[in-house]
Amino acid sequence: MTRITVKDGVEIYYKDWGTGQPIVFHHGWPLSSDDWDAQMMFFLNQGFRVIAHDRRGHGRSTQTADGHDMDTYAVDVAELTRALDLKNTIHVGHSTGGGEVIRYVAKHGQGRVAKAVLISAVTPIMVKTQTNPDGVPLSVFDEIRTNTATQRQQFFQDFTIPFYGYNREGAKISQGVRDNWWRQGMMGAIKAHVDCIKAFSETDFTEDLKAVNIPVLIMHGEDDQIVPFAITGAKAVKLLKNGKLISYPGFPHGMPTTEAATINADLLAFIKS
Repeated sequence: MTRITVKDGVEIYYKDWGTGQPIVFHHGWPLSSDDWDAQMMFFLNQGFRVIAHDRRGHGRSTQTADGHDMDTYAVDVAELTRALDLKNTIHVGHSTGGGEVIRYVAKHGQGRVAKAVLISAVTPIMVKTQTNPDGVPLSVFDEIRTNTATQRQQFFQDFTIPFYGYNREGAKISQGVRDNWWRQGMMGAIKAHVDCIKAFSETDFTEDLKAVNIPVLIMHGEDDQIVPFAITGAKAVKLLKNGKLISYPGFPHGMPTTEAATINADLLAFIKS
């Protein structure tokens, strides 16, 4: 098992395979580094060094009661990148991981990061506020919080249906994909999962997006039922100095898994560009 111990004593589990230019993958809520299987294998075979960690409280990392906020997540990533001495790195984040990526790049990544990719990401901000009137009502996230805190076993089973677009006409449902999502979720700590809902829904990444100078690719499914494209990806690209957007008609939130061939090809093209 590969782990680092960060400043507050939390152990962060990570995978580190291969050689070449490093790509660091940042997973979504409430999952683990295992959610990047399709990308880890593809880019390893393309000659890259591939790295993915389990966010604190998630997967095989310490089930701590504290630090489940974007600033701490970004500091954990900074400690990992320093420990592995990563340079000229590509950082790829899905959903909550997209927020983690842009906060890390803006606050800690100077001189280490070549490019960043935000896939189905929660940036710039999800929740409805006075300054974000078309956001998702806080009551929606309160319901997710309650269900996670009181019945996450069943809630996590049910959540996979909209996550992968399996409720759409003609969708080919994979029970294995659903089971793997549930397995990853149940590995993590319930406290971390409940607290992370605030982190992914209420954190405002506007200034982070504006501060980043490196090339950033935004990839988002237009049929994302979890992180709606119109209030996230479509807005985030306009805040970037050097941003590019690829939107995918009909693709769901979990498109790195269900549409891996397309996502991997577009990722590779951006990295090589």
